[in-house]
Amino acid sequence: MKKLLLFAALSVFGLTTINAQEVRLGAKAGANFASLNGDDVDDIDGRTSFHVGGVANIGITELFSIQPEVIYSSQGFSGDDDGDVTVNLDYINVPVMADFKLAEGFSLQGGAQVGFNISSKIDFDGDKEDIDDIQTIDFGVGIGAQYILPMNLFFQARYVIGITNVYEEIEGMDLDAKNSVISVSVGYFFN
Repeated sequence: MKKLLLFAALSVFGLTTINAQEVRLGAKAGANFASLNGDDVDDIDGRTSFHVGGVANIGITELFSIQPEVIYSSQGFSGDDDGDVTVNLDYINVPVMADFKLAEGFSLQGGAQVGFNISSKIDFDGDKEDIDDIQTIDFGVGIGAQYILPMNLFFQARYVIGITNVYEEIEGMDLDAKNSVISVSVGYFFN
């Protein structure tokens, strides 16, 4: 077992050393246009909010890289049910995107995302309360595009659709309601 762990550590170190010149670190921020979709979702409006976080772009080949990110993302939805209602769902999202370069600076992305719910609140006419029946972990898949300028400034557009329900089972019922988020970002790679 020790030999296997040593071999794995040396392999990772070797790959990191070979591709060290192809690892770029950066930060991004932008707007979220969030809502829920599913069979049990009716008469809700989207919620416009924000996201901010860190990005790494790990070059595998000249045309392909992996882009993991750690993002604080404010999501949720709003509605009008005898007053103003807003549901604020805050996540730490960890997307891991495959990045396919199509032209100089321009790439298409696709991959998976896991989100960790850190806050769930409902705001009804200014009265805020915690929501207890929100799933702790949210899985999703995303697609998008990225354009990197020669000065390391980059722009992203992405759509992530949830594949797990937002709500836990409530009184024996599973609600079909999943996150749906369009995001636009601007960021900068430091190297």
